[in-house]
Amino acid sequence: MVPSTQTERTEPLRRQLSVLALWLLMINGMIGAGIFGVPAAAERLAGDFSPWIFVLCALLIAPIMLCFVELSSAVRGTGGPLLYTQIAFGRMVSFQAGWAYYVARVTSFAANLSLLVASLGYFWPAANHAYVRLGLLFVLSVLLVWVNVVGARTAMRSLGGFTVIKLLPLIALAGYGLTQIDASSLSSAAALPAGSDLGAALLLVIYAYVGFESGLVPAGESKNPQRDMPRALLAALAVCALSYALIQLAAQRLLPDLVNTERALVAAGQAWLGTWGAGLVMLALIASVTGNLLGSMFSTARMSYRLGLERQLPAWFARVHERFQTPANSVVFYGLLAFALAASGSFVWLAVLSVLIRLALYLLCIAAMPRVRRFAAEDPEFRALPGASFVALLAVLVCLGLLTQVKLASVLASLGLLAAGTVLYLIANRGQPATP
Repeated sequence: MVPSTQTERTEPLRRQLSVLALWLLMINGMIGAGIFGVPAAAERLAGDFSPWIFVLCALLIAPIMLCFVELSSAVRGTGGPLLYTQIAFGRMVSFQAGWAYYVARVTSFAANLSLLVASLGYFWPAANHAYVRLGLLFVLSVLLVWVNVVGARTAMRSLGGFTVIKLLPLIALAGYGLTQIDASSLSSAAALPAGSDLGAALLLVIYAYVGFESGLVPAGESKNPQRDMPRALLAALAVCALSYALIQLAAQRLLPDLVNTERALVAAGQAWLGTWGAGLVMLALIASVTGNLLGSMFSTARMSYRLGLERQLPAWFARVHERFQTPANSVVFYGLLAFALAASGSFVWLAVLSVLIRLALYLLCIAAMPRVRRFAAEDPEFRALPGASFVALLAVLVCLGLLTQVKLASVLASLGLLAAGTVLYLIANRGQPATP
């Protein structure tokens, strides 16, 4: 693995992402469509205790994120998890990590693109017609590609706008939840009701906190990634934890029959502010999915760019637009592939990959920490995590606990994906000299 200073010199991407831009990528990776559907299920599993489930899950995910706080302070190049694993385990493992991450993200993107078109049907029923749906998928894909190609600043401004539209209704609901806190509500929620399923509730809710890793990939475009990445990670976790818990409390107070309520937050908006409230929350859902898509395309396209830069994919993927200074080829390819998957529906069988791939990536990166720490030991910008071994152990235990939810279909699909990745790696590296 080349040192981070050399990696920085070989990357033509312009360093212009601030800590706010990194936070936007992370918060949009974490707050997608999931939180709009979780409250009813969390209430069913944990009853009045459910707001505290969101706090407990923040504490559970914290060790994993703290591991990435250390890792992100060690490198300055684009790639994030791909670079961490390359430092520790070499090119073959890092290629598999990048390849698996890319496939899992593009299938998730296709699913969310389909969800976005379906959500638009709330305001425009014609969106559900087959040809209109296909046209919308194409137009949305082109728009997302265009925003990502014309510059990182344009993409971040757009992402910031969608984040504001998404967060304002959610913050309003959270504010309402804050007004509902009193001694009686705290005492009634202090213990799990009889018949609750704490384990299932934790497994359900903790996935509302994953997705932060997408914000780690574009480190090569951050003004000061070793300083700003850790700050953005911790800020994203704090905002999510507080917002989620208060939103759950608001949903409890507004919806007496929360357990049996479909589209719980939309219904909460209706109960609070009538039709306008429901419309605002639905608009927030659309903005949330759009922000998730925009951030996903921004980050994941940088993964294929990095693989092209490392000559593990054709050099075409690493080409940078002369005017806009973006990895335009990688962005266009990602957009076309996602559109094709969404239009055909052929991504559905791959959807089972996302959970296992994400957890495997977390475990690989945690395992890479000792080697990465030695690699960056003399870098004055590197910040070793106090008690790193204990934190890493906690993170591994959390990941192993989450793996109990993985189904056999996900394991088989992932093994097939890795086998295909091995073939691609051998083809891409045929005739090249061995490198560490």
